[in-house]
Amino acid sequence: MRNLLLLSATLLSLMPTLGPAQGLFSPVIRVNEDAVTGYELNQRITLLRAFGTPGNIPQLAEEQLIDDALKVQAAAQMGITVTPEEIEGGIAELASRGQLAPDQFLANITASGVDRATIEAFVIPGLVWRQVVRQRFSGQTNVTEDEIDRAMALTGSGGGLRVLLGEIILPARPQVPGEVEQATQIANRVTKTTSPAEFSAAARQYSATASRQSGGRMPWMPITQLPPILRPLVLSLGINEVTQPIEIPNGIALFQLRGIEETESTAPEYAAIEYAQYLIPGGQSQAALSEAARISGTTDSCNDLYGVNKGQDPARLERTSLPPAQIPSDIAIELSKLDEGETSTAITRNGGQTLVLLMMCGRTAAINEEASREDVANNLRNQRLAASADSYLGQLKADARIVRP
Repeated sequence: MRNLLLLSATLLSLMPTLGPAQGLFSPVIRVNEDAVTGYELNQRITLLRAFGTPGNIPQLAEEQLIDDALKVQAAAQMGITVTPEEIEGGIAELASRGQLAPDQFLANITASGVDRATIEAFVIPGLVWRQVVRQRFSGQTNVTEDEIDRAMALTGSGGGLRVLLGEIILPARPQVPGEVEQATQIANRVTKTTSPAEFSAAARQYSATASRQSGGRMPWMPITQLPPILRPLVLSLGINEVTQPIEIPNGIALFQLRGIEETESTAPEYAAIEYAQYLIPGGQSQAALSEAARISGTTDSCNDLYGVNKGQDPARLERTSLPPAQIPSDIAIELSKLDEGETSTAITRNGGQTLVLLMMCGRTAAINEEASREDVANNLRNQRLAASADSYLGQLKADARIVRP
């Protein structure tokens, strides 16, 4: 009988071997001797979308499932297993990132069409991979006093990055016939360009944000002001290259890197961002946009919105404070462009029938305290473990037989 780890992590992928099943439960990817079924792939895509993950979701889902299979296989070869209690702990850790109790997190996810087996299959590879990395590489992470001295000397020495971007936000509402397909075609075409002029022309023609008036051009901004999940995508680009299509609620986002430069001072990291959403019926209609413009013109802060909403349904106004990594992707992108008291009308909800007047309330900078020598040493060890883990996973992938039937 296979152990709990393999039963939990690969139960769905074993289903095609039980009979001549076709379609949803047929293999779409084989990783060595294990299969990834169409059902698993569809479930991972649904899960990533529920998380608000940006990027090419189907491609990212395939890459994650391949990596997960390799991690589970490596763990099995080392005799590493996980217990039901550890799985529950992994789910609780995942839930805590959204400040949710495990039961509430599971209820939200299953309401999005994701089953519990998919959550376990998402959590287990990470749990066993930690043990794999710890057992294989813990003896290779010794840190010398000289290395700690050098690292501490660099801390706080200044330097930072700011970027100059262009943006295109394409409407892609599932409720509008053909809109998702059209947006996908446009995005796949634009992402191949390295011409600022072509990108700007596409922004003027297709983009749904106010920046379309300037060809999608955004002002210089510190890299720390971008949503955390967007930063590595931007930093991986060459000048004038465009990101892969980034799926956001009811839309697809594209960004072009027009410039990047180092600054003398480091921009602050933010511990939390506070914002308000005021809901206006009518979506992107002229009447709704006019109402949003009127409100923006008579308010200077999020506190003023309480007066606007006086005597109306309290649910129309929502004020939130979250760590940057927990803010939904479409809201995070818009907030990155706003200063305190500024507003955006680029987002809709309720299938495009409700306009969101989004206002930036303020950013709370993370407290920068002087790191101790032990903190620096631990950071160096973690960096080395992460580098060793990435290298080992790359080796496993290079040696694997990965087939798409």
